[in-house]
Amino acid sequence: MNNNEIEEVLKHHGIRPTAVRILVYKTIEEFNAPFTLDDLENKLVTMDRSSIFRTLRLFADSNHHVIHEVNDGSGFCKYCCCHCVDNEHIHHHLHFRCQKCGKTFCIEDIEIPHFKLPEGFLMTDIECVAKGICPKCYK
Repeated sequence: MNNNEIEEVLKHHGIRPTAVRILVYKTIEEFNAPFTLDDLENKLVTMDRSSIFRTLRLFADSNHHVIHEVNDGSGFCKYCCCHCVDNEHIHHHLHFRCQKCGKTFCIEDIEIPHFKLPEGFLMTDIECVAKGICPKCYK
């Protein structure tokens, strides 16, 4: 994705494109799996941790939906790109955490089923994490 395309994505999500935000977004796009702040910091060695963290918080903000947080039970906050097509920011896919290597995967072809909550409850988010052994570790 080039810088002009990234600028359009950020504007679409209500975020003013800056050089830092464009660089962080471009780097996020390179990850094929959920990533941590440390993972991002290791790729952006010339950028300070606080700038990266502030940008992640902005991207994860419920008003923007650029990325979403993944709570996989590891104790570390992980993030992945959000591919929401509407304003409803609910993770519609399964996440899988390998208990051997610790890697977390987005399993986007398995949707989390929709269900109706009792009257008076309003769902704003749902997470589904399966745990086990990934194919690479299983061999």
